Amino acid sequence: MNDFIEILTAPFIFPFMQKAIIAAIVTGAVCAVLSCFLVLKGWSLMGDAISHAVLPGIILAFVAGIPLSIGAFISGIFCAFATGYLKDNSRIKEDTVMGIVFSGMFAVGLVLFAKIDTDQHLTHILFGNILGITDAEFSQTLWIAGITIAIILLKRKDFMLYCFDPNQAKVIGLPVKLLHYGLLSLLALTIVASLQAVGIILVIAMLISPGIIAFILCRSFGWMLVVAVIASVTSSVIGTVVSFYIDGATGPCIVITQAIYFVIALIYSKILLARKKAKSHQQALNAA
Repeated sequence: MNDFIEILTAPFIFPFMQKAIIAAIVTGAVCAVLSCFLVLKGWSLMGDAISHAVLPGIILAFVAGIPLSIGAFISGIFCAFATGYLKDNSRIKEDTVMGIVFSGMFAVGLVLFAKIDTDQHLTHILFGNILGITDAEFSQTLWIAGITIAIILLKRKDFMLYCFDPNQAKVIGLPVKLLHYGLLSLLALTIVASLQAVGIILVIAMLISPGIIAFILCRSFGWMLVVAVIASVTSSVIGTVVSFYIDGATGPCIVITQAIYFVIALIYSKILLARKKAKSHQQALNAA
């Protein structure tokens, strides 16, 4: 038992691991909260689009000598607004527009990265490097995540109604356009906050998996938020600790842990459904 406790606590002796765990918890929490709204709205592909679209912004920010987070945010917002404009001014469906925009911007980013001599490692941008997070990046992650969570929780009911039924939200006088682009802006901010943890490619998993897990297990949105945060935070911590011991990439370890959570939640929901059907069948037999 003592050996098991030592295995769990050993990584926390190192300052870089303490910082990585805190960053993982914060990142997991903000991704989980936003994940519930994305699942409710059906915006899985939008998260994918913006996460890929930030790459050219990161490269151009490096060239301009400004913080990479600013370039990533501007690039993500441009992708979101471009998608909305093309959808509203053409006959192309939204999912098709998103596919074109995010793949095009991601390709531009790859071309820029290949042409510009930088000291940034592409693997860290694509897959994250939370174990090597700097003090500046750590502070940035905490601030962005804190602001994003505060805004989401403050306007939780408005966002929930907009995601569930935008027509009803419009009827009762809510600023639907503002909520739409506000949610997209928060999505871009969350992606920026999560880049150091899991990178561009895997951030979409952290934005979708917690919400899907909670959606399978819960019947109310309030509990959905709670379960999503618990699943995301614990998987982020477990993935970070596992990556420490196996000397593997942290982002993939976190995402694999969330995938395991999803399988367990799916099996559990199937078992509950089977039990309910068996109980209903038994009650019908007894009534007969």
